[in-house]
Amino acid sequence: MKNFGITLALLFIASMSFAQKQLFNGKNLKNWDIHLGAQIVGFEYLAKKATPASTYCIKKLDGQKVIYISGDIFASLATKEEFENYHLHLEFKWGEKVYGKRNSGLLYHSFGPFGAAFGTWMACIEHQLMHENLGDTYLMGNTWCQVKSKMGNYGTTYFYDPNGQLSTFSEDTNGRSIKKKEDAEKPLGEWNTVDLYCFGQTSVHVVNGKVVMVNTNCSTNDNGKTAPLTKGKIQIQSEGGEFYIRKMEINDITEIPSDLLK
Repeated sequence: MKNFGITLALLFIASMSFAQKQLFNGKNLKNWDIHLGAQIVGFEYLAKKATPASTYCIKKLDGQKVIYISGDIFASLATKEEFENYHLHLEFKWGEKVYGKRNSGLLYHSFGPFGAAFGTWMACIEHQLMHENLGDTYLMGNTWCQVKSKMGNYGTTYFYDPNGQLSTFSEDTNGRSIKKKEDAEKPLGEWNTVDLYCFGQTSVHVVNGKVVMVNTNCSTNDNGKTAPLTKGKIQIQSEGGEFYIRKMEINDITEIPSDLLK
């Protein structure tokens, strides 16, 4: 009976370990690939000196180990494995050095070769991390989705609105970008919390506890032929601003919490 109890406890611990994975292990980046891409205009001299280790590395900040991203070259930090049906939790803040603008992205459902998007990244859907655009959706490569949205005041920009019209977005239809519902970003120098929920063809962007975007029918489009896009690798961009990540973990889910879809 005692052995049976121990077995159950071990099985429970094993199931918890399987369900939750630390994408940042607090020590190194051995579970990631690094790809250096295009130069940033005006900072070509920095790109020539850049290495994988100078672009993405582990440093100490505020007394803890963090992922440091230089931002001085366009580059990708990509998971070695693919993920499907998950909740990803990320905590980040901006540094002081800027090379054009504070820009980065949490790229999910990534697939194919590096360089397919803007000469640097894999095709993917982006949870935008750019300063003042945190939570936007941006579609890279041949990806597309549908979002309930409304047109902005100037007639050129779409904003997520849960009461809006369901519209299709892609390179050829309404553009690649859908703006967040509201600004939930914290002031520069403070830590932001990002939660990404992906289940089936739906993805939800949550910024500092507020739902700012819901994408549905996430897909790819090859010469007019669409296919569901439900999984892929995760990429973190180096794209113009010094950047720190102190926590990044992923959990399996069996559905998206209903309160996020209201």
